[in-house]
Amino acid sequence: MRVPPQSRVRPSRSDAIVGASTSIVGGNLGTRIARFSPPWGVLRILILLAAAGYLIGYALDYSCVSGGWLSPDRYEQLCYSDIPALYGFRGFAEGFIPYVQTPPGGQPLEYPVITGVFMWVAALLTTPIASLIGADPLVVFFDINILGLLPFLLIAVVATALTVRHRPWDAAMVALAPTMILGATINWDLIPIALTALAMLAWARNKPGWAGIALGFAVAAKFYPILLLGAFAILALRSGRWRPSLVLLGSTALTWVLVNLPFAIANFDGWWYFYSFNSQRGVDFGSFWYAASVLGAPAVPADALNTVASGTFLVLFLAIAVLSLATKRRPRLAQVAFLVIAAFVLSGKVYSPQYVLWLVPLAVMARPRWRDFLIWQAGEVVYFAAIWWHLAGYDIENAKALGTELYAVATFIHIAATVYFAVMVIRDMLNPKHDPVRTDGVIDDEDDPGGGPFDGAPDVVTIAGVSRPAPQSRRSARS
Repeated sequence: MRVPPQSRVRPSRSDAIVGASTSIVGGNLGTRIARFSPPWGVLRILILLAAAGYLIGYALDYSCVSGGWLSPDRYEQLCYSDIPALYGFRGFAEGFIPYVQTPPGGQPLEYPVITGVFMWVAALLTTPIASLIGADPLVVFFDINILGLLPFLLIAVVATALTVRHRPWDAAMVALAPTMILGATINWDLIPIALTALAMLAWARNKPGWAGIALGFAVAAKFYPILLLGAFAILALRSGRWRPSLVLLGSTALTWVLVNLPFAIANFDGWWYFYSFNSQRGVDFGSFWYAASVLGAPAVPADALNTVASGTFLVLFLAIAVLSLATKRRPRLAQVAFLVIAAFVLSGKVYSPQYVLWLVPLAVMARPRWRDFLIWQAGEVVYFAAIWWHLAGYDIENAKALGTELYAVATFIHIAATVYFAVMVIRDMLNPKHDPVRTDGVIDDEDDPGGGPFDGAPDVVTIAGVSRPAPQSRRSARS
């Protein structure tokens, strides 16, 4: 149901950064924007913001598009993308079907099936369109993918806006995130991001079955969303709301199996390659392990890397679980979800610059404050520039590029920025009076407006042994 405008949080009033920057749009109440709100609506404005940011990101890639992604210019000009690179290297240019066929002398596709099918459909459209307009197929493939990925960005923004009904403007942080503008065109990560946002929205609307279907598709597009099941399990343990959580788990598993089974039957080795590739992958750019070894720390032996990285994530996950069970008040779902995914990207064997996008919608729902969000984003932008400028001279003698040591420092800047935002989320969990969602003044003493079945549930299991019943759900006041 629609939330009346007077029941929505106004960022110009509730966020100091927004309030200080709104003089150009009518002052503290944003009167000039308000004039456009009745015919356009909040969601339409958010869609326009997201599309504008996406267009800016594409414009920043133009030098690579016009130059055909020639190395090292693609790195020096910060416009590298995996999309055109994989067009020729994974058999799409020759019409091979991913997973089912492998190009001679090449390797199977190292992406899950939803992403692979999306790439394949884009490749099928590329040849006739390129022939019709007489354009470079590489450029056409890139443009088709960029156009096809735009709806996923809009879905992610709209789903984030609708998850917490009285805070739709928070989704502007997703639409205008600097890393979203810079990194959305690197890879196909917008697909799982949008599907994960839909899963969070469905859960917030008390539809765990639909949430599981969306999450199952997300896992079939990129494997990281499966970790969110851990966040749901932690809160199910504390709240005792196991039935919807098990429905979520079952529908996620069933959806993932139904999507993957045809490809596994058609060619198991081609389908399995994504999983074997990631299990055998060594330490790589962007990871803590790589940066630490560059700066002189002992390198983790290759045969122990999986154990060390997985063990580190497990320790961090257990720490998140203990924290979530020990706080006086049950954390919100978005807070726990953000911490779980952040722990994964910080402990992983590799950190590609687009991985930050996985965290953006979760961060917006976990702590919707522009100051902390922009501090975190600034650290990630530093890393975004550093990785490309470093690769511009990688294995090239006398190249003008960022040195290995400075690149390692930039890696630790991105790690520190993510840790900073995580610390702010943890502070909100320990002391809810700092939580912008629980103290926005719109709903008195609200619990978790995006928590779905967890919203308003009493505590059942706590480490401290003291159960503090959560406030009764005020869902009717938000609808």
